[in-house]
Amino acid sequence: MTDAAFPWHGGRPSVNFTATLGKRGGQAFDRLRTPADLARWFHEAGLADHPLKASARNLDDARLLREALYAAFTATDADLDVLNHWAGRAIPGGRLERRTDGLKLRPPRTDLEGMLTLVAQDGTNLLSGPLAPRIRECGRDDCWLLFVDESRAANRRWCSMETCGARTKMARYRA
Repeated sequence: MTDAAFPWHGGRPSVNFTATLGKRGGQAFDRLRTPADLARWFHEAGLADHPLKASARNLDDARLLREALYAAFTATDADLDVLNHWAGRAIPGGRLERRTDGLKLRPPRTDLEGMLTLVAQDGTNLLSGPLAPRIRECGRDDCWLLFVDESRAANRRWCSMETCGARTKMARYRA
């Protein structure tokens, strides 16, 4: 995975959004370097089915929201005003469409600020719901990605078994 590639191991849009800052505990790097990166994240996340125009202001707002979400998910001093500001905004709902494989919910057609609201609402719903205690940080020493543990036994340890889990097991085997 290159620095510019977005990881999608979190299980929820708001958790995946926190992964746009990589290596938090080490040599941190921002995957949201430009407004175009922000627009690309929403498209790759499947939240926007149309091109979004992002500004420098949107990018600044997104970074503030990302850090407020991360702090809330990790039980540190979260800026609830930032979360409440974005989560409290009204946005249009999605549309149900009939497909050959059943019904599918299309994301709402909204601007980038509306997309930030979707992410904030997802985060506040997660934080106030039954899965809140299952928000975890990857167990690998050099990974700080968050994920929602939805395993039956609630014992998931890594953001991804294919990457961090496999690397950890391989390191143990070699040792």
